Amino acid sequence: MRILITGGAGFLGSHLSERLLNEGHEIICLDNFFTGRKRNIKHLLEHPDFEMLRHDVIDPFKVEVDQIYNLACPASPVHYQYNAIKTIKTSVMGAIHCLGLAKRTRARVFQASTSEVYGDPDVHPQPESYWGKVNPIGIRSCYDEGKRCAETLFMDYHRQNGVDIRIVRIFNTYGPRMCPDDGRVVSNFIVQALRGEDITVYGEGQQTRSFCYCDDLIEGFVRLMNQDEAIGPMNIGNPGEFTILELAEKVIAQTGSKSKIIHEALPADDPQQRQPDITEARKVLGWEPTVSLDEGLKPTIAYFDKLLSES
Repeated sequence: MRILITGGAGFLGSHLSERLLNEGHEIICLDNFFTGRKRNIKHLLEHPDFEMLRHDVIDPFKVEVDQIYNLACPASPVHYQYNAIKTIKTSVMGAIHCLGLAKRTRARVFQASTSEVYGDPDVHPQPESYWGKVNPIGIRSCYDEGKRCAETLFMDYHRQNGVDIRIVRIFNTYGPRMCPDDGRVVSNFIVQALRGEDITVYGEGQQTRSFCYCDDLIEGFVRLMNQDEAIGPMNIGNPGEFTILELAEKVIAQTGSKSKIIHEALPADDPQQRQPDITEARKVLGWEPTVSLDEGLKPTIAYFDKLLSES
């Protein structure tokens, strides 16, 4: 098949590009390189079935494809708050352009949504049926509400125009090719530990997150895209729950760092708990994560170690 991946040079997009190329598909990778990096796809550029387009999903685009994965959007607070208006436009206009393309070419289209649609949840763990508790006017709203609006657009194009859609809700994911400066907790802690700097924990560090290794997540993507039983939204993430303090301690142990943990004030609208209910993914896709946090941290730390030594 010929497959378009928007955000294809990003952390997850590059892993997906690699996976689908290895399965024998032709890949068109579309990225504006705001958070995507050429180094993520450098090894794919010589591949005869890989094509790179520098383009922004805010602007219309035309290609002939069989499937579309819409992954384009900065996903870390540092990057999505840098230009909040651009972030919400990326989610909304990007969805509209991908859906219009899917309608015209009769391609199946996949939306990479987020657990941020649940906001700071009252329900724990979060099932897909939970509507969420999101602040519509906060500093994180450009991302949360942009992704919620994109889900609405996908469902309306499906109901009104019969567009063949799939929606995934991604929970915290980590692995090689994350940006070292993206402000996400895993990359932050690893970079600080490798540099021997103090590790910054916000609040008491008792807030929880569930960390899914990128290979597990990509497996979930591909399974959801290529089955006909469910369109989603479907949670894909690791239900193993850790406090932020536990993560910091694991990173210090694995890096052998002398870093100390320091505490700072919690940012606004930072959720206290985040854990996926993956009952649906288990039932429909036969999917569950296989890589533990201890296992997944090893290649992630090795990646950052190499990156920092090169720079």
